Amino acid sequence: MERSIKIGNVFRHSPPRRGGVARQLNRSWRAGVVRPAQRPELTTPSAPSLRSAHPPLLCEEGNSYGFTLLELMIVIAILGILASIAIPMYRAVVLNARETVLKDNLREMRRVIDQYTADKKKAPVSLQDLVDAGYFREMPVDPMTHSNSSWQPVNDTSVTSPDQTESGIVNVHSGSAAISSEGTPYNTW
Repeated sequence: MERSIKIGNVFRHSPPRRGGVARQLNRSWRAGVVRPAQRPELTTPSAPSLRSAHPPLLCEEGNSYGFTLLELMIVIAILGILASIAIPMYRAVVLNARETVLKDNLREMRRVIDQYTADKKKAPVSLQDLVDAGYFREMPVDPMTHSNSSWQPVNDTSVTSPDQTESGIVNVHSGSAAISSEGTPYNTW
């Protein structure tokens, strides 16, 4: 089946080729063989459009498409709003994590002090005694002061069990006087 195409004022008849006339014309149009002013029109109404759905990347004048200043300002404003929401949430999450680590460290240190007292029949005189006896490899870090030497041990002169021969450290607190998210100072936990 032959199709008629119109190029300028001349009709040409060409046999259908593999891929169809529209594809062939589209290739020649993109390759610059047929100029846009002389763009062929198909005579059959059911033929696909030769124009691409997307505009070319470069205009004929050589200008490139890009973002306008207004579009860039809108994107920057949206990013600023998202950052102003995310930063306080990030800080709250970090504070909550540090408080959780402090609670876990205090619980573990108190458990180790009780274990040391039960094993040795005396309370530790210093927190370093727990490391020297092998209950800790190293002293845990206070997450609020970022130091392992800021812990505040609580000494008691009374003995906690009949087998205990000496008094010493019975409790430990954080070295930070900052106020927690619960409203209490960390050094009272």
